Amino acid sequence: MAKKTTTKKQKSIEESLWDSANKLRGSVEPSEYKHVVLGLIFLKFASDKFEARKEELIAEGKEKYLEMKEFYNMKNVFFLSPIARWSYIIQNAKQDDIALKIDTALHTIEKNNPSLKGALPDNYFSRLALDISKLAALLDTINNIDTQQDKAQDIVGRVYEYFLSKFAIAEGKGKGEFYTPKSIVNLIAEMIEPYEGIIYDPACGSGGMFVQSIKFIESHHGDKRNISIYGQEYTNTTYKLAKMNLAIRGISGNLGEKAANTFADDQHKDLKADYIMANPPFNQKDWRADNELIDDPRWMGYDVPPTSNANYGWILTMVSKLSENGVAGFLLSNGALSGGGEEYKIRKKLLENGIIEAIAIFPGSMFYTTDISVTLWIINKNKLEHTKTIGDVSRNYRNRKDEILFMDLRHVGIPFEKKYIQFSPEQIEEIAETYHNWQQKDNGYEDVPEYCYSAHLDEVRKKDYSLVPSKYIEFVNRDENIDFDDKMESLKEEFTDLLKEEQKSKQDLLQVFKDLGFEIEL
Repeated sequence: MAKKTTTKKQKSIEESLWDSANKLRGSVEPSEYKHVVLGLIFLKFASDKFEARKEELIAEGKEKYLEMKEFYNMKNVFFLSPIARWSYIIQNAKQDDIALKIDTALHTIEKNNPSLKGALPDNYFSRLALDISKLAALLDTINNIDTQQDKAQDIVGRVYEYFLSKFAIAEGKGKGEFYTPKSIVNLIAEMIEPYEGIIYDPACGSGGMFVQSIKFIESHHGDKRNISIYGQEYTNTTYKLAKMNLAIRGISGNLGEKAANTFADDQHKDLKADYIMANPPFNQKDWRADNELIDDPRWMGYDVPPTSNANYGWILTMVSKLSENGVAGFLLSNGALSGGGEEYKIRKKLLENGIIEAIAIFPGSMFYTTDISVTLWIINKNKLEHTKTIGDVSRNYRNRKDEILFMDLRHVGIPFEKKYIQFSPEQIEEIAETYHNWQQKDNGYEDVPEYCYSAHLDEVRKKDYSLVPSKYIEFVNRDENIDFDDKMESLKEEFTDLLKEEQKSKQDLLQVFKDLGFEIEL
């Protein structure tokens, strides 16, 4: 008999890297794995881009320019000296001084590229004193990753978040460090359409929002030079990651002079952004002291956000940063939809000011580090009638100042890496189209039960300014059209069959005992 062959499921990039990094146990603390891996991922990514550009030059017959920095920089590619190239690292992977060679490579790249100043590890690998054979095995795993295969994917962010999730209690959930999944960022970009102007993220993490917003511009034949990027990040290691992530993609951005708390040390005080994309930490407690930030200009015209939860501090920060035509798309925990106290007062004022445009509730299990369902908020400073052109598309917006679009997306999404959910490209297109149709004149928008509903401010007032989508979106009662007599007749037939089968089984069992000489009398 032929042996049955089984197809072994290919591990994800993150799983493979984790398995390799886990072999470093004893040499380095598990919580440090991500820093080890990401430094090497950066080297591989930068080298892959360098080699791709090198092949372009060869194809163009420009061999004599292969070692000239200018021919790489003109395409936003880092020129790498021979000792900073991945091929050199791999050739020396089993040498005793490989850690020093990695540090030298990283130092050389940073020294030759001002945009990377302070972003790369400094003598990190030498200090760790890693086991050579284990480090070589990790290098071999990374060597098999084609960082250019899916250029739309934020590999740095993905790997960081995956590793972070392994220690979610210790350093993920407490700090609120979440890599925003690509499909969510794509959806936000397709809805708010950051085409040209200033884009801002007050809690930018590893820079994934910026990466995908640039992809949006490119996919709509725009010019990324027409976008200016501003961001801020609190955690120093993540701040460095963001700088690294932008730099390897040739994206220039202002992330402030240092890693800093957006509330306590705003790095962009006078900024007015055309677009804001953000996934700030959820439900931060004690984000300010009782006597701190009382008179902060970001709260002007609103109540001061409570110390117990930073959600509305983030909302008002973003509202204050928007230009007169600015649009913001950001994520918050569902609790922000209906909080009381100061939150209620702020939410009421936001609604009465007519700047909340859309609320969309997402499925659970979309994040690596939390399985809670979250909400997308869209804030729009200009909901009045006007026309706007985005690439080849012209949008004729209607006056919707007193309207809010509610969307329930909890049952939208496709499986991703077994236990996660993501939006498919088709679903993203459909959701964005629903939103844009609703915004525009005579564009065929209709309320759809259990999916979307356009609510007038009067309705929201009657619901005491709650933004919970289920309070507005029609629920389909699938029982109301059932004919009672028909249903009962069907149930009667099913139970009759069940009882007949039970009776037959009973008779068969009694007969077995009788045949054995142990007749049962009932």
